[in-house]
Amino acid sequence: MFGINGSELIILAILAVVILGPERLPEYAAQLARFVKQLKTMAAGAKEQLREEVGDDIVDMDWRKLDPRQYDPRRIIKEALLDDDDAPRPAPAAPAVAAAAATAAGSAISTGSRAPGRPASKPAVQLAAGEPAPFDSEAT
Repeated sequence: MFGINGSELIILAILAVVILGPERLPEYAAQLARFVKQLKTMAAGAKEQLREEVGDDIVDMDWRKLDPRQYDPRRIIKEALLDDDDAPRPAPAAPAVAAAAATAAGSAISTGSRAPGRPASKPAVQLAAGEPAPFDSEAT
């Protein structure tokens, strides 16, 4: 409690008796008790209000998972690198299939055809020698 051990608490009690005197000590002790009761009531009210607004999920939440002191970047990276993915990875394509796909893509580009679902783009315009490139004032 507040980092005070037993011997320090006894010393503080003796100092309170000496400073306040036996006449005013019961009065201050009663005020302290009322203050502690008010703090407990306020804390219980805040907890109940939070539970009403957020729901009962807040009760089951593991707050230790959200503690920023537990995050060690080295450990996180190590776990990410050593983590076994359960998702199947696509098999690498055979060289003949990859070459056929490249040839088909090259012929589609050279013939000017476009992929289905893609909008047609403007054909490339060849500039004459020494002709400046067009300027677009809206380009970034």
